[in-house]
Amino acid sequence: APKWSKKSPPTSERAFSVLGVPWDDSPNGEPMNRQPDMRKLMRQAQKMQEELMAAQSALAAETFEGSAGGGMVKAVVSGQSELLRVEISPEVIDPEDPEMLGDLVVAAVNSALRAAGDAAQDRLGGLAGGLDLGGLLG
Repeated sequence: APKWSKKSPPTSERAFSVLGVPWDDSPNGEPMNRQPDMRKLMRQAQKMQEELMAAQSALAAETFEGSAGGGMVKAVVSGQSELLRVEISPEVIDPEDPEMLGDLVVAAVNSALRAAGDAAQDRLGGLAGGLDLGGLLG
């Protein structure tokens, strides 16, 4: 019977464990201790950049609306978080309470900005998730 040490695999051109997995390979079949294929990594990065630019462009063309005071104050922002317009119903304007109108405008703008931010996160947040760094970082 061959004597195998627990510290090292048996000596041969390519040693295999009892499960038939090469000692120097990871469980997913990719060789360990090898640099990732840089061409593949660069292609993935290029594709991801193109997808990101397309998603950013589409998002910039959209508008997002927020409202406050039961719809009495509405704000519209672009996908680039620029305030485009504010609509105020005349009945909400109270000369005795200008602070209330200011609060409603702030709430409507923040609501629209949140909607734009949520859309950006939904569309742009997952684009980096598919990049296979192949052990480059660790």
